[in-house]
Amino acid sequence: MTLQIHIDDSAAPYEQVRAQISEQARAGVLPVGYRLPTVRGLAESLGLAANTVAKAYRALESDGVIETRGRNGTFVAAAGSAAERELATAAQAYVERARRLGSDEDTALAAVRDALRAAYGG
Repeated sequence: MTLQIHIDDSAAPYEQVRAQISEQARAGVLPVGYRLPTVRGLAESLGLAANTVAKAYRALESDGVIETRGRNGTFVAAAGSAAERELATAAQAYVERARRLGSDEDTALAAVRDALRAAYGG
């Protein structure tokens, strides 16, 4: 696993760790079942505080990207099933909210595209 933290980046270091591990897991660079370094070990190798890496791991676990198996360690979780369910739930909530606001489908979809461009830089 290769991570690069850019201190001058606008994204917080924990977010950089979270995003890079998430992307590597999604791309298959980190296969399902891959054992991640300990929080302390990764923090030392990246020159970060342990709390920074712990925050990234908590966010990744919440997103369903990784799972902690107690003393056995932290592993890449099965390909996004929990994350996909959460994404579908969030999308459904958005659609319901857009309808309550009186938005038509084209306007609601345009808002999503704008948000995606802002978030992913596209």
